[in-house]
Amino acid sequence: MTIGKGVLWGVAAMAVLVTASNILVQYPVGDFLTWGAFTYPFAFLATDLTNRRYGPKAARRVVYVGFALAVALSVMLATPRIAMASGAAFLTAQMLDVAVFDRLRAGAWWRAPLVSSTLGSMLDTALFFTLAFSAGAAFLGPNEDWALTAAPLLGVGPAAPFWVSLALGDFAVKMAIALAALGPYRAAVGMFAQKA
Repeated sequence: MTIGKGVLWGVAAMAVLVTASNILVQYPVGDFLTWGAFTYPFAFLATDLTNRRYGPKAARRVVYVGFALAVALSVMLATPRIAMASGAAFLTAQMLDVAVFDRLRAGAWWRAPLVSSTLGSMLDTALFFTLAFSAGAAFLGPNEDWALTAAPLLGVGPAAPFWVSLALGDFAVKMAIALAALGPYRAAVGMFAQKA
């Protein structure tokens, strides 16, 4: 598989964003978030911009190569369990993002990036947090001690493993960033049109 010069930035962005997120997800921020919630959503922006500019084939290449680099780096810089969970969730969610974006690309400018990022984020969050932190996925390796501690869901609900609150909090941040990223997405698409 060859990568053109035009999508190398996407591969680099993907590898950096996913690796940084895999390191940062190991550090909770308060009761409902991890630091990874603030970096990972930009992976969807990188995929969507690549898809808009170069098409779904190039976007899939960015995902595959970025996935391979990020998993290799994450095994070294995070934990093997985080790397495996991230790889599975990332690949599945990003491929969904590419497919949904491509189906909606002809509609309103905001629809494809918002819907594809929302669906991809839902799938990514569910898969990643379940595989990375749940007791049911212990076959992937040791868990973070804090992840299984019972706590009120989002600080007010019934008792649940702490990782469930983190997943819900992270998903909320992903949605906020998906909405905020529409501005930069629109600006980048405008620059693409000027260069065409």
